[in-house]
Amino acid sequence: MPSKVEISYKSIVFTVFFLIGLWFLVQVQEIISWVFVAFILMSALKPFADRLEKLHLPRVLAVLINYIVIIILLAFIGSSVLPPLVSESIHLAESLPGYVRSIFPFYTIDSNFISQHITPLGQNLLRVTVGLFSNIIALFTIFVISFYLLIERKYLEPQLASFMGEEGAADIVRIIAKVEQQLGAWVRGQMLLGLIIGVATFIGLILLNLPFALPLAILAAVLEIVPIIGPVISAIPAILIALSISPLMAVATLALYFLIQQAEAHLVVPMVMRRTVGLPPLVTIPALMIGAKLAGITGILLSVPVVVTIATIITEYMKLKSPEKK
Repeated sequence: MPSKVEISYKSIVFTVFFLIGLWFLVQVQEIISWVFVAFILMSALKPFADRLEKLHLPRVLAVLINYIVIIILLAFIGSSVLPPLVSESIHLAESLPGYVRSIFPFYTIDSNFISQHITPLGQNLLRVTVGLFSNIIALFTIFVISFYLLIERKYLEPQLASFMGEEGAADIVRIIAKVEQQLGAWVRGQMLLGLIIGVATFIGLILLNLPFALPLAILAAVLEIVPIIGPVISAIPAILIALSISPLMAVATLALYFLIQQAEAHLVVPMVMRRTVGLPPLVTIPALMIGAKLAGITGILLSVPVVVTIATIITEYMKLKSPEKK
């Protein structure tokens, strides 16, 4: 006799609300990503604002000083670095077919096909850059949210305690503080790593007298945010350009990137990233692939901080539930 399966009304109601919740999250995913980026920015700026506040500055003024410094840096990058970067990137994209023909002279290559697919890269770079700075609403929203997060952060525990109790609020604040610590250290470490790798790459390429040193160095700095895969990808165009000049130049360029990555792995990373969560490659690579599949470049950039956040929350929650804590 077949068994009878009964479904309670509570299960039906739960399923309906669960599906509605998923639909709602999909509809507001862009806003959620803005809030998460604002939280990351707040985590990176919070130590600097706290130090300024310890100098007897008002909290608002301490936060404003951080934002003024960021605005000055963005203005400097936009006025001095961006124009030569865009022009050299377009020139590099237009010159790549010639480099390919010089490297592979015995193979028939459709240069028109290469030009059609590679030349727009510089134009796309310009379009993406202009779009990034022209999307004022998103940028302004992220800055405003992070500003209020920095201002109101110290009132979080009393507000939670009013409806969760002091013990529950203390546990939640402890987890949030740990997430802030890990994300802030990760952001500051990645920015410092990118700066060090970019400057070292630029100096090395200038010493080798390799063309397009600026875009290649900035590419190495930007791709430093993508673990494992990024440094390898950033070396490929530089080696191709060097190979079009001479095999010796290609070997020297490969040696330059290899030495920089070895110095990074054994000297820079242990010093800069010692306070961050170390994610193994078996976690990082699938996270990058999933992020790329779900949200493209944005997903790649946010995949590691999302995994860091989840890992930190789980770790701190398990500590709270451990027998020693009880």
